[in-house]
Amino acid sequence: MIFAGAVRIRSLSIVMASGNESYGDVVRNLKFELQPLKNKFEQAKLLANIPLLTENFKELQLAMSDPGLWSNKQRALEISAEFGQVKEKIDSVEAVKKLMENVDVGLELLEELPDETTVVEIRESIKELSNLIGRLQADSLLSGPYDAADAICEVHAGAGGTDAQDWAEMLMRMYTRWAEKRKFKVEIDEITNGAQAGILSATFVVKGINAYGLLANEKGVHRLVRMSPFDSAHRRHTSFAALSVIPMLQGDLEVVINEAELRIDTFRASGAGGQHINKTDSAVRITHLPTNIVVSCQNERSQLMNKTKAMNLLKAKLAELKRQESEEHLKEISGPMADVAWGSQIRSYVLAPYQQVKDLRTNFEIGDVNAVLNGEIDEFLESFLVYRHQNGNTSGAVDG
Repeated sequence: MIFAGAVRIRSLSIVMASGNESYGDVVRNLKFELQPLKNKFEQAKLLANIPLLTENFKELQLAMSDPGLWSNKQRALEISAEFGQVKEKIDSVEAVKKLMENVDVGLELLEELPDETTVVEIRESIKELSNLIGRLQADSLLSGPYDAADAICEVHAGAGGTDAQDWAEMLMRMYTRWAEKRKFKVEIDEITNGAQAGILSATFVVKGINAYGLLANEKGVHRLVRMSPFDSAHRRHTSFAALSVIPMLQGDLEVVINEAELRIDTFRASGAGGQHINKTDSAVRITHLPTNIVVSCQNERSQLMNKTKAMNLLKAKLAELKRQESEEHLKEISGPMADVAWGSQIRSYVLAPYQQVKDLRTNFEIGDVNAVLNGEIDEFLESFLVYRHQNGNTSGAVDG
């Protein structure tokens, strides 16, 4: 950020365009806004353990330079992934540090050379700092064995009929937009459309560092209250949809599956995908008979490619099932999944008679529902991770 502090020198008694604040009041308010962020940044650095991160980075950098690293492909992939995670954390800290220094310099300039353009730039930088520090804090609170993995997500419509199916599609869009804002890659593997609107279910994979750790705590039932667009009387309706999340791990590929225990069905894909996808039976559904786990994929152009992706999803689910063999481990990893109906929701999205999104576990709430539904959910993710940390719960599961 380059400040334009010397562009226009103004009187110290200037009245800012934002209201009746004097210039001195504006500077004091900017400093007041900045101080909590500085405190939060220091806490985030402590959580991240920067000295240990720096030491790990040096060790991993040395390992990456070893010519024989790729003689063991699995080990090389693990080291590469860990190196990327550590480097991203260090880079995030440095980015915040640099921006914070720029803001401090800008405030010093303002004290000498009052300038409205610089005030605008500092306000924008403080907003950016808030976002960056929030993400840094959230990432620093992720330390579970699967947190860094990609996330396999499934959305299912619950109670509420057509409204619930429409809500399931809105929920999927919210998470895919959030992922895109984070520069994560999203692969939609399967969508089952609703009879009139929306979707009955969908499976998609979010790929990016800490995708699973961030999304795991979104697992549960989400409740929508609105004036139904499918009710001719425009009455208020309540509908439900659920999100389930499991990690996609490299180790999942080692799961051994007996093909004799599989039922493989092919069918004609529906929805988007071009002319080819609607003219051939390229979609694949695989049922694992011993566990009754069903996976499907219709996003790829060929039946073989869809089968390969579906098998990878099945392996991930079987690996997750193995990790959840005991009830105690099940709760530790992701918590129980309740009925997709009244009394089991983790969050409520109210569009009428008032506007509010509220997390029922932490009581954190936001009034801008449209922003949330467009993927602005980082504050919910961060608030829950802080809540979990403060309550000594490392799994994200919440009783009740």
